Amino acid sequence: MSAYLFVISLCVVVIISFIFNIIARKTNIPSVLMLIFLGMGLRQLLNYFGLEPEYFNTLEVLGIVGLIMIVLEAALDLQLSREKWPIIWKSFVIALLSFVASSLLIAGIIQFFIQNIGFLPALIYAIPFSIMSSAIIIPSVANLSKYKREFMIYESTFSDILGIMFFYFLVENFNLDDAGTVALVLSGNIILTMALAVVLSFLLLLIVQNIKAQARFFLFLAVLVLMYAVAKLFHLSSLLIILVFGLLLGNYKVLLWGRVKRWFNDDAIDGLFENFKMVTIETSFIVRTFFFVVFGISFSLETLTHPSIWMMSGGFILILYLIRVILFYLIDRKDVIPQIFLAPRGLISILLFYAIPSDFQVTEFESGTLLLVIMASSIIMAGALIMDRKTSNGEGAGVTEMK
Repeated sequence: MSAYLFVISLCVVVIISFIFNIIARKTNIPSVLMLIFLGMGLRQLLNYFGLEPEYFNTLEVLGIVGLIMIVLEAALDLQLSREKWPIIWKSFVIALLSFVASSLLIAGIIQFFIQNIGFLPALIYAIPFSIMSSAIIIPSVANLSKYKREFMIYESTFSDILGIMFFYFLVENFNLDDAGTVALVLSGNIILTMALAVVLSFLLLLIVQNIKAQARFFLFLAVLVLMYAVAKLFHLSSLLIILVFGLLLGNYKVLLWGRVKRWFNDDAIDGLFENFKMVTIETSFIVRTFFFVVFGISFSLETLTHPSIWMMSGGFILILYLIRVILFYLIDRKDVIPQIFLAPRGLISILLFYAIPSDFQVTEFESGTLLLVIMASSIIMAGALIMDRKTSNGEGAGVTEMK
């Protein structure tokens, strides 16, 4: 394929993805499904012309940027205040307990179907299936009530952050057998990273507010990626740096106090927040687009012919939603429909699944399981949102008739 045809193909994919987003807003059908099917169609087209893509090695680099942008976008969406505290703690508890319970139970199911896999490798495989996709949920819940919408945004954001951090901690400390050593390493890692994250985020925000150049946002992004990569080389929980910076940028009025707050210009920081959030959203859109399309291209339909994949995927789905039903009725105790059905798996699941190091990979585990779980959870979410919209419209019509 010539360079010009390749560029044309990339542009066409972006345009189609934008159209898919419009369709998704009008129909509640997640754009992720349409992008995956687009990738599958492109694979058949490439096979027809005898072309074999060789650019998938760049996914590791895109994956790093994708993780940073997703955590940053999620952190920027977390608005902290006393009024939101009930939503924040409930959504955090549900996200944490759901992630832990799902990971453990799914690991058990994996061990049942794959006999020669140990519990820790099974747990590493289970984590991508236990993380909700804020990239799918946030644009899909716009029509819900304010409480339900904010709850889902917080829960999916916490799920992303907790899942990503635990996955990389487990992978990087896989050889630590003693529980005490693991706890010591984890606590020391988090304390050191948090201290470093607070200092670096404070200094970076203080410096950037005084930069007037037009290209400062990508300079900003380059510094964040640099800090992430350097911290990663020292085996720190580098995503904490991104998380703390995003929280500080979006909530500096709440997190800073006294004389420290006077060092910051409110107009400069507010303008920086709005523009940086826009850049983050746009970049995340591009990353999501190509990841879902490439996932569809790289997927082989032959893997779906194995009955064990369907049974394993069905077990995963059953566990995920059973846990949500229990937790929502125990913790939230409000109108929990359609929230219990809003648990799609998406970009984070794909990124972490393909980020599993070769030392831990199990050949018996087929990627078709991931596709089925993503598609099933997205279809369930779409159905729940469509039913909720019809119910809301019906109630609205009934109120109008009574008036």
